[in-house]
Amino acid sequence: MTIRIVIAEDQTLLLGALAALLKLEGDLDVVGQARNGEEALALCRQLQPDIVLTDIEMPRMTGLELAAALRDEYPAARVAIVTTFARAGYLRRAMAAGVRGYLLKDAPAETLAQAIRTVHGGGLAIAPELALESWGGAQDPLSERERQVLRLAGEGRSGADIAKQLSLSEGTVRNYLSEAISKCGAGNRVEAYRMARDAGWL
Repeated sequence: MTIRIVIAEDQTLLLGALAALLKLEGDLDVVGQARNGEEALALCRQLQPDIVLTDIEMPRMTGLELAAALRDEYPAARVAIVTTFARAGYLRRAMAAGVRGYLLKDAPAETLAQAIRTVHGGGLAIAPELALESWGGAQDPLSERERQVLRLAGEGRSGADIAKQLSLSEGTVRNYLSEAISKCGAGNRVEAYRMARDAGWL
């Protein structure tokens, strides 16, 4: 039985390398490649793959947002994350979004192929070092809206820009930022963004 895979990765070289590696496996077939989450979601609607292999940080739609969208719209596709971010916060959010695999980019090719088979068979495939770490560490204190506002603020957007993009008032944006800064125990928005990012909450 052939496992049909869509890969989402914004680094073109890595996207091609992942596809080439997986195509060497007789039972794995890379049917689509996307450079961001939006492209991947469109491909999944069209191709209906068994597995979606995605990075976390991508333009337009992150891997975690893609996983959540697929869980709601096309739950038959099982999602596995392949990332450089060995952070427990990311793993917790990934699991909450319905992700079944979480692997690091420096894992051997055979580990990745076996993880895809495990996820396809209904199992979980989590990098061992992350599985241990996820039991410790601080829980994510941010609400989804605080996360969105803080992420945009960390990208250098003004309060007015953020308000416009999220259809909020500037006062509401200030309130969300203030809450996020307070929850992170930070002195300002830049420090809060850095702390939240390092913890894997963004």
